[in-house]
Amino acid sequence: MLGALILVFVHLLMIFGMDGKKLSKRHGATAVGDYRDRGILPAARRNFLALLGWSPGEDREIMTGEEMIALFSLEAIQKKPATFDTAKLEWMNGQYLSEMPGEALAAAVARELERMDVHFGGVHLLPAYIDAVKSRARTILEIAERVAIRLDSRRAVLDDKGRKLIEKMGGAYGRSLVLAIDTLRGLGESEWRAEPILEALKRRVEAEGLKLGDLLQPIRVAITGTTVSEPVNELLEVVGRSSSLARLTRAAERNGER
Repeated sequence: MLGALILVFVHLLMIFGMDGKKLSKRHGATAVGDYRDRGILPAARRNFLALLGWSPGEDREIMTGEEMIALFSLEAIQKKPATFDTAKLEWMNGQYLSEMPGEALAAAVARELERMDVHFGGVHLLPAYIDAVKSRARTILEIAERVAIRLDSRRAVLDDKGRKLIEKMGGAYGRSLVLAIDTLRGLGESEWRAEPILEALKRRVEAEGLKLGDLLQPIRVAITGTTVSEPVNELLEVVGRSSSLARLTRAAERNGER
């Protein structure tokens, strides 16, 4: 009668938690601020929420806001309840983090490092550390924790994977560290870059008749405490010459070498 536009309302199905129960104020509810504090980016939160009950098709998941608007249709709304999978949310956040330059994440990472009481000498120094670790992190908190390990050797705590590698290698672990130290000491500060480091280590293992992994994994564990990181030559570059050699020397001494 008034000639006004008649709105169309659509109701999505319920959203379930990972336990199969409906999300509600009393079950599984978490404030947006909690996800922010965990280091989940706004763009990742928006992308994740948009896919709860809707799909653009073709297994497409990572989208900008403009792409979601362009692709949306009522016909694509799903006919079964969605599941609020926090692991999926963190995975999606990791995809966003890996595409962002270190400079864009430096301020957020700096706040976490300050909270952790880790000294980093200025926000302008952080991008190189962030770029080295962001592809393997799913939240800003994880990035900060990995950066902290590279800045402060006290945070490089040996984990189960690192401990198992040392046990498996036995005496070869310490001997490999000695070879690494002797090799890397031959590189000056001006040569302490990823490519020269890798070439020096390759020459050493060839001369000793070893496999490159026999040298790289012990170095990785001695520097970070674990068996997973960015490529070892890049790890050594970002940690720096003096700190890297100091960590390797301490690790060798703990294993009865030198």
